[in-house]
Amino acid sequence: MPIIHVENLIKKYNGTEAVKGVSFEVNEGEVFGFLGPNGAGKTTTINILCTLLGFDSGTATVNGFDCKKDPHRVRQSIGLVFQEMTLDNELTAYENLKFHCYMYNMEKRLSEERIAEILEVVGLTDRKKDIVKKFSGGMKRRLEIARGLLHRPKVLFLDEPTLGLDPQTRSHVWDFIHSLMKREGNTVFMTTHYMDEAEACDRIAIIDRGRIIACDRPDALKKALRGDTIYLKTADNDKAAVEIESKFGLSPKRIEGGLSLLVESGEKFIPRLFEKLETGISSINLKRPSLEDVFINLTGREMRNEGPAPRMRP
Repeated sequence: MPIIHVENLIKKYNGTEAVKGVSFEVNEGEVFGFLGPNGAGKTTTINILCTLLGFDSGTATVNGFDCKKDPHRVRQSIGLVFQEMTLDNELTAYENLKFHCYMYNMEKRLSEERIAEILEVVGLTDRKKDIVKKFSGGMKRRLEIARGLLHRPKVLFLDEPTLGLDPQTRSHVWDFIHSLMKREGNTVFMTTHYMDEAEACDRIAIIDRGRIIACDRPDALKKALRGDTIYLKTADNDKAAVEIESKFGLSPKRIEGGLSLLVESGEKFIPRLFEKLETGISSINLKRPSLEDVFINLTGREMRNEGPAPRMRP
C-alpha cells in the first residue's frame, strides 16, 4: 500500500473550498512534491495530513492510519518542518533536540545516541552548546530538519523548507536533505513554489486553486508538452494573440507583459512568426519545456504567489 493515501479530500474555510476534492498517493521511500503558488491549498493539505487541521469530507491516511480516526498514531509516524522557524532561540542546539526527544517519550540512552548522531550528520556537533539565535538561517533550517528526524519517522513533511533563504543557502540545504534521505531512508512529502526544488522530486503534484491538475514525474510532465515554448512581447499583445490564432491556428497564453506559445519546433517557427505577424515584436525567447511551462500550459498563467494561504482554523 502507498504510505500516504488521499481520496476526494475537501476542506472549507467560511464556506469557501480551499481544497476541492484532492486525490493522490505517495509511495514509500519517494520524495513527493506539492508544487503551486501560495493560496493553492498546499499548506492546508499538509496540515490535514499532519492532523493539525480537520477536514470536511474525503479520506486521508498516513502509514496506514486514518488522519481523522487515529491522529495519535499518525503523529507518531511523521516528522514535520514548518514554513516558519519553530526552534527556541534561547536554547542551545542540543537543548532543542533534547526537548523534542522528551515530547516523543524517547528512552534516555537512545535520545543521547540519536542526538549525537544527528548533530554529526548536520555538521553541528561543535555548535551543540551554542544558543540557536546565533545561528544563520541555513544552520537553523538544518537543525529543524534534523529535529524532525530524531524519532525516525516514516514520513518527513517539509512545508516550503527553504522559504526566505538565499539561493546559495537553499542549494546547501537541499544537498543536506538529499544526503540525509539517502542515509535515513524516509519518505519525504514537501511543498514548494520553487521550480528547481520540484525538479529534485521523484514525483510532483501540481496544485492550483485547491485542485490537483497534474501528477507525475517532472520529466514526464515536461515531455507531455511535446514541443518548445516561445515567449514574446509585442506592441499590442491582444492584437498579436488574435493574429497568431488566425494565421497559425495556435492559442497563445497571456502571461504578465506578453504571450507564450507552445510549438513543435521553435527554431523553425520563429522565422515564420517574424514574416507573417504584422504586430511589431519587441522581444522573443525560445525555451525547452520546463515545469514553469507545464504550469502555464495547464493554468494559462505564470506561477506567482497570489497572497497568503488561508488562516488555519481547526
